[in-house]
Amino acid sequence: MIDVFLLAENRILRESLLRLLGKRDDIRVVGAAGLPGQSLEQISLSGAQVLVTDSAGSSALDLRFISEIRQTTPELKIVMIGMEEDKGTLLHAIRYGVAGYVLKEASALEVVAAIRSVANGEAVCPPTLCMTLFKYVSSQWALVPNVQIKRDLDLTRREQQLLQMLTLGLTNKEIASQLFLSEQTVKNHVHRILRKVGVSDRMEVVETCRLQGLTA
Repeated sequence: MIDVFLLAENRILRESLLRLLGKRDDIRVVGAAGLPGQSLEQISLSGAQVLVTDSAGSSALDLRFISEIRQTTPELKIVMIGMEEDKGTLLHAIRYGVAGYVLKEASALEVVAAIRSVANGEAVCPPTLCMTLFKYVSSQWALVPNVQIKRDLDLTRREQQLLQMLTLGLTNKEIASQLFLSEQTVKNHVHRILRKVGVSDRMEVVETCRLQGLTA
């Protein structure tokens, strides 16, 4: 039996999920609430294995709540439903401990399947967003600090990270999303990198560092 707690601000959605999950022999709803801030203790005491929450939980405030509940109940698996097909939101959700990310177009059967999957220790991600995860992991691997880069160019750790991401051809917006920075902050870092390397644009900095053997 999979014990589930429902956290959805929309009452109609909560009641629909209660009816949907109540028809399953292997799923039991052990609690339901509408506001994250008022339900932390309730969720912790419910003994739930899976927390199902709607897209309202994608805000920064509610993601912090998810982080809190993961700290107090680390074994709890979290499934977010009704989500947008947005790369940045997906990465933020995963960073805060979400195990299941279900799009708003998903059917009732897909929601149930996601709950069963995360309860069994699996992760759930829309196929259309899987490439986002592959690219993110690939880019993070490339962010391993390079001692030679720091010695030769006097770049900070963050500037080293951005330099490696520039070599991957990522835009400022993509870099900002992956490093959880503002786009303006990324622009400022790029400007300082150009100045330290002594070039005028990002294409030149990539080529210069490659010629010097500082990047792949």
